Order: sequence, then C-alpha cells, then structure tokens
Amino acid sequence: MTCTPLRLVVLGLSLSSSWGNGHATTYRALLRAFAARGHDVLFLERDVPWYAAHRDLTDPGFCRLTLYADLDDLEDHRAAIEQADAVVVGSYVPDGIAVGRRVLAWAEGTRAFYDIDTPVTLASLAAGTCTYLEANQIEAYDLYLSFTGGPTLERLEERYGSPAARALYCSVDPEAYPPFAGENAYDLSYLGTYSPDRQPILEQLLLEPARRAPELRFAVSGPQYPDGIDWPDNVTRSDHLPPEAHPAFYGQSRYTLNVTRADMTAAGYSPSVRLFEAAACAIPILSDRWDGLDTILAPGREILCPEGPDAVLAILRDRPEPERLRIGEAGRAAILARHSAAHRAAEFETHLREAAARLAFLRTPPRTVTN
Repeated sequence: MTCTPLRLVVLGLSLSSSWGNGHATTYRALLRAFAARGHDVLFLERDVPWYAAHRDLTDPGFCRLTLYADLDDLEDHRAAIEQADAVVVGSYVPDGIAVGRRVLAWAEGTRAFYDIDTPVTLASLAAGTCTYLEANQIEAYDLYLSFTGGPTLERLEERYGSPAARALYCSVDPEAYPPFAGENAYDLSYLGTYSPDRQPILEQLLLEPARRAPELRFAVSGPQYPDGIDWPDNVTRSDHLPPEAHPAFYGQSRYTLNVTRADMTAAGYSPSVRLFEAAACAIPILSDRWDGLDTILAPGREILCPEGPDAVLAILRDRPEPERLRIGEAGRAAILARHSAAHRAAEFETHLREAAARLAFLRTPPRTVTN
C-alpha cells in the first residue's frame, strides 16, 4: 500500500549555513532523504546576520528554503503552517518560545519539536535560562524528537509530560561523505566549533599528545576558538570548513577525534553528527566515552576510546596499519547499516505517521450506542 505524501514545514536554526553549528548538515541529510521518499518540505529559517555572512546552501533543490525576518514576518507563512500535515520546530531557533506558541496555535496537523541539543535544553530549562522552549510546551507538542536517546526519553515523558518522546539521532548521507583516497597529512585531526566544555578533552586527547610528540602532525578545524589557546607548532589550525570539504579533511587524517559536550556525556546516548560523518568516510575515530556509545559503534572494534595522552600516542605510534584500516572499515559498515540519512528519514516518517494516528484517534468522537 502506498502512503500519501506528507506536507512538512520545518522551522529550524539553519539550513542555509553550516557555519558554527551542526544543525544545518543534520537537516540537510535528513530532509534530502525525506523528500526522496516523495514528501513536500518547506524550511523556514530566521534571517540572521551571522549566517547570512556564511551561507553555503542557498538553493537546496530537495526542499523550499524561505528566510523570514522576524515574528511578524512569520505571519506570511501562517497558511502553510496551518495546512501542513506536520510542522517541526527545532532547538535553538531564535525566539523559539514565541515561534512555538504560534505553531501550537496555528498548526492543524502534527506539531513536533526536534531537539538537536536535548541535554543542553533540559539543563537550561532546569536553570530557567532556555530561550527557545518552555517546559510547559513539551506536553503541548504532539511529538518530541530527540537527538538523545536512552533514559532521557523516559524523563521527557514522565517528568515533562511529552505524549511521545522518540529518539531521532543525526545521520549521514553516504554519497556526500564517501571514503577519501588521498595521502595522509595528519596523524590525528579534530573538526568542531569551540566549546568551553569540550576544550579540556581536546587538550587531553589532542593538544597534549601534540606537545609530547613533535614528530607527529595534528589538525584542528572550526570557528570561535579564543586567542589565548596555546597551539603547539605541529597543530595546523583552520577556521570554518564547509560540509563539502569535510570528507577531504577526514581523509587526510590517519585518525580523527570525537569530543562530546559535558551535558551530552552526562545524559549519554548523544552521538554527534561528526561521529557519523567521520565513520562514513572510513576514518578510525578516537572518542571520549559515554553511556550508549556502544549502541552506535563498538569500542575496540569500530571505534577507539583512549583514556589519556599516553593511550592516544600509543595508538598513533604503535597501532599496525592493517588494524587501523580494519577499524575504519568496520566503523563505516556499522554506520551505513543503521545510521544513513535514508534510515533516519524512514524513522522520521514513521514517528510522524504514528503521531498523526494518535491525534486522529483522540479527535474521533466516541460512537453513540443505541438499543
């Protein structure tokens, strides 16, 4: 049986610019695969100067991308929101609380929240500092799609009253992130925007090994790093790389590093988009440990989890080349088997259709029984 195509509206942080955020590449992979399933997608993005200056996707092709200036300008898209089969509001959307109020009031179809930052969201809700979601909105959304799985989903339902909290991890488009056949320029690389809570792990697992091993080569790419960081001479630094340059960056590395934010580590089950992308390129990954990592990649077989600088250097210096290649290929096979954009789009559609079915059941008046 062929399912009716869905009309989807997404109000997300950014689709047009991958500068300083992991949302854009996540949305691009997911929505491209979702549109390939025959669905119609409109992405509404707040027009902000920091993304306007760094746009790397202005005509997606797989969906309509529309910029809106402010909340008043959002009124122009009210009809599209009202008529959509599903409307998704993303985390970190500017004025997200007010945007959510409008969506919850206007949308007649399924109303969902997609949290690509769930542990950060819950921590800021507890502190009273969240600017894009109110605690009482969680139970108002018909569906809460979460970047984080595991026990956090139960917390969203039991403590915050979500009718349906479902994991929707990031993913990767295998065609956009293929293995890269090139010479290795770096022994260990890291790709990511600066974050104060990630920096201690970056220091421990990359910068300190670089200081101890001047004969090895390292690279860190990403924006917003402060001027006071002591970069060893054997660390190549670059600012923002557009997504199309990521496979080559990974491919020039013998190993690459995954670093998890503190709130994500505490919650567990929070794989970053970089984890999927690097693995898809068949690059062996070194990572910090967190609960649930083994549900994505098997430590020791598909990913390596060194405990400190000495362990990192032992891997870089002593790991036989055939074993390094085997780990990279095993990681790629695991990701492509379960975490491609096509897999995630199918999960996304299932969650939306199940939420719609629940809504239809709740809205159906009880039958009157007559004798």
